[in-house]
Amino acid sequence: MTLKLILISIVVAGILGLVTINRWRIPFLLGSCALAVYAFQPVLPVRGLDFWLPTATLAFTVLTWILTTSPEQRTWRDNWLALAILSGIVLVLGLTRYLGFSLHLTASRPPQIHQILAGLAGVGLIALLLARLTTPNKAALTGTFIIIILFFLVLKFPILTTLVSKGLRSLNHQSTSLALAQDLRWLGFSYIAFRLLHTIRDRQSGRLPVISLSEYVIYVIFFPALTAGPIDRVERFIGDLRRPLTLTTTDLGEAGKRLVLGLFKKFAVADVLAMIALNSANALQVRSAGWAWVLLYAFAFQIYFDFSGYTDIAIGMGRLLGIKLPENFNAPYLKPNLTQFWNNWHMTLTQWFRAYFFNPVTRVLRSGKKPLSIPVIIFITQLATMVLIGLWHGVTLNFVIWGSWHGLGLFIHNRWSELTRKRFAELPPRWQVWLNVGGVLLTFNFIALGFVFFALPVPSISVHLLRVLFGLA
Repeated sequence: MTLKLILISIVVAGILGLVTINRWRIPFLLGSCALAVYAFQPVLPVRGLDFWLPTATLAFTVLTWILTTSPEQRTWRDNWLALAILSGIVLVLGLTRYLGFSLHLTASRPPQIHQILAGLAGVGLIALLLARLTTPNKAALTGTFIIIILFFLVLKFPILTTLVSKGLRSLNHQSTSLALAQDLRWLGFSYIAFRLLHTIRDRQSGRLPVISLSEYVIYVIFFPALTAGPIDRVERFIGDLRRPLTLTTTDLGEAGKRLVLGLFKKFAVADVLAMIALNSANALQVRSAGWAWVLLYAFAFQIYFDFSGYTDIAIGMGRLLGIKLPENFNAPYLKPNLTQFWNNWHMTLTQWFRAYFFNPVTRVLRSGKKPLSIPVIIFITQLATMVLIGLWHGVTLNFVIWGSWHGLGLFIHNRWSELTRKRFAELPPRWQVWLNVGGVLLTFNFIALGFVFFALPVPSISVHLLRVLFGLA
């Protein structure tokens, strides 16, 4: 997101928090979140796609709400206003095509109005059929879960994304030879998908609270956290949303502090570091080991300040709106081992994978007739979890290697900790301090070396840089 969009979002959050009457809080917040889905979406070369992708976000969210709620919760009386706001926004944005000026809420000129009406009619028909014919049964929820995963794979797998781009270009009578994976940049889909999957799994397990359409849509596309998280839990989020909004001086002070800190991290630190941070171009140009380490360390700090800066901004805006979003970073580079690093880096992501993958898989492996040994279970679950986190960033070999690097590192630390815990506990406090300092340095450099695969597109460039880093090139 650009600085301009962030500042506009902060102003909107401030106005909604300070001016909105509680009775109209949810409708105004719903409309603002829906508009943000369009405003945040970058322009795309495939004609009309930067309008249809945000529209698809709203449609997926509404349809998933239908599938995760019981029939008695889908009454027209309770949810007509949310449907009117969402469909009204889509139509109004579509009509800007015919205005003599632009509202700058869509990345490019919207499609023809008859196409938008046909799209809304199609979504409405599907929604009506789902609402009348389905209950939150296992088959429907599992099918929706799989569909979201398939969309995720298409968007993250460059070969598939390019094929889809070619198909869309062909439908639009555009040159298919220009198709690229970047043509399908669906802003915020990664985080939206996690929220949708979270509610589906909680419905399957009977933990999903009763939630209206307005509340559900606001949770999924909450604009402060739309692009970079954190990934909140629906029951905690809804609890904040349902409380009357009364901003205190403490709330305003905390919001202001986080916003200033986040803007400084992102635009004064991360964007400056980005000028020298590791990338595919300078990785092939650097010749000395010293400069290679400078590039690598610059990337490590750039990605931290960029990501944690966005999180601070999101938490600050959320505070203005009465939503206390969860923390996502807690000085991760100062942790003395890899386990503590992952407990303090992108915490909501690791907690999501722990709750919905690591713990269930562990229970399955331990509950068989011939359960595996503890070390084998730890190896399988940690490696699989980290590979999945790698694939979440992109379905490429380098992200698989990066995930495997951290999975193996976590397993080795787990075994080492089991072997040495009692011995280290008996050491004098002074020695424990020095061991912690050494652990911080070792852990940070292990993480930095992993970024060689995270920051670069293919293994060949990563191997080349590793050779330069260790003076072997």
